[in-house]
Amino acid sequence: MARAKFFKPLLHRLCEGPVSIQITMADTLAEVELTDHNKLCLFRDGALNPLLQMLRNSDIDVKAAAVKALQNLSGVAQNGLRLIKEGAKESLFELLFCHSLSSSSSKLREQVARTVMHLAMSTTSSEASQEQISLVETEEDIFKLFSLISYSGPDMQETLLLTFLALCKSPTGSQIRNDLRQISAVKVLVQLCELDDLSVRAAAVKLLFRLTQDGDHTTFLDHVNKKCTANLVKIIETSKNEEEAAAAMGVISHLPRNLQISEHLLDSGALEVIFDCLNYNYTHAPHVKELIENAAEALSRFTVSTNPMWQKRVAEAGMIPVLVKLLSTGHPLAKLHAAVSLKQFSESSRNFSSPVKMGGVLGCCFGSPPANVCQIHGGVCSTESSFCLLEAGAVGPLVAVLGESDDLRVCEASLDAILTLIDGVQLQSGCKVLDEGGALVQMIKILNCSCTNELQEKMLGALQRIFRLVEYKTKYGKSAQMSLVDITQRGSSGAKSLAAKILVQLNVLNEQSTFF
Repeated sequence: MARAKFFKPLLHRLCEGPVSIQITMADTLAEVELTDHNKLCLFRDGALNPLLQMLRNSDIDVKAAAVKALQNLSGVAQNGLRLIKEGAKESLFELLFCHSLSSSSSKLREQVARTVMHLAMSTTSSEASQEQISLVETEEDIFKLFSLISYSGPDMQETLLLTFLALCKSPTGSQIRNDLRQISAVKVLVQLCELDDLSVRAAAVKLLFRLTQDGDHTTFLDHVNKKCTANLVKIIETSKNEEEAAAAMGVISHLPRNLQISEHLLDSGALEVIFDCLNYNYTHAPHVKELIENAAEALSRFTVSTNPMWQKRVAEAGMIPVLVKLLSTGHPLAKLHAAVSLKQFSESSRNFSSPVKMGGVLGCCFGSPPANVCQIHGGVCSTESSFCLLEAGAVGPLVAVLGESDDLRVCEASLDAILTLIDGVQLQSGCKVLDEGGALVQMIKILNCSCTNELQEKMLGALQRIFRLVEYKTKYGKSAQMSLVDITQRGSSGAKSLAAKILVQLNVLNEQSTFF
């Protein structure tokens, strides 16, 4: 109540007093400690218009007083959005880009930058999304604002980087990220990531991570060299800022997957750092979830079946059991990336499964196979030598993810890994393992659920192969029929055709059906 009585005369003098009094009142608003509720009430009760008039005044001292007050009041999202809607951006940008400001006015420029940062942060609110409110609308604005980073001191650099970090999360974030990549922001950010100023470096790493998230890799190829990858690895190893470490790992996970960058990462010790992260060395970090998800995605670069040397290196470091554990303990994105790596490992298993050496005097004619022959691959398997999912105990966790995940991307990644077990000549032996693990039941259940066309068609393609085997057609055909009939009515054109073909296999339709 006392604070309310204090505000009323202050607002009266701010609105109606002479310029000298207005400056004093604005200075008071800049210096007084205010709750968010106080800030909202001040704007609601009339502080906004006189402060905007002062901001547009030709006198630099009047402008400066208004900026200081607005910096304090704009920290609430609703106030920031009102300032944008009332056109404060133009006056603030004019001050920010003004070349005639003396070096002694650097403090004013920093205050303007912090106010602009507050406005940018307000655009990440739900209200901004609903009303489609944006702070910067042209590539020219983005270029001029970002260019200031290279000509500013550390405090202002950090403020501007945080401004762009907020803008990249706004409703127009996708376009802003694209514009930043077009103006070679990546080159500047890579340089800033090498600075000794830890606050600026952390902000630069986080913004660089944002720019890698859209999959536009072409703008990174010219700037991500061996020095850059080594620096990112060093940041993860040494940073005490867990969010920065998670962002640096995120950058690594999104870098172009070409041989040169992968070799740079290996030379920089990236694999060892990824292993440490996946082994929960950062358990108490607030950003452990993002760190592990990003590390799991980064690892999948080195588990591709086209490079068995990398696969062996990862497997021999004991990472396959860690990936299997992630399927049970990880968050959805960690599970997704773990399943992707396990699928890539499994694609190589048959090639690395050791041929069985038959015992007995007369060799293979009378010898009995050893007890440790893999049910699926027909040779001697192990987790580290042949990356076998069965030996790794991965089948059960993959089936669990297939049946429990609410995220269809995770479900599809799990299915992809599971289907490697029935690839090619492994159909009979793989189906037996999948049946014992409950995978076939889960696959039929998923047909009853809402899923993407791609996932449904992939599932149907698998069932079409599985039902070639009389045993499984007899066992599961009836339970799949209703879902298959429904898909022929409501599915995509590809799904309808596949479902009809399976119904022919089950003798429910004939080959002359109109579905063909």
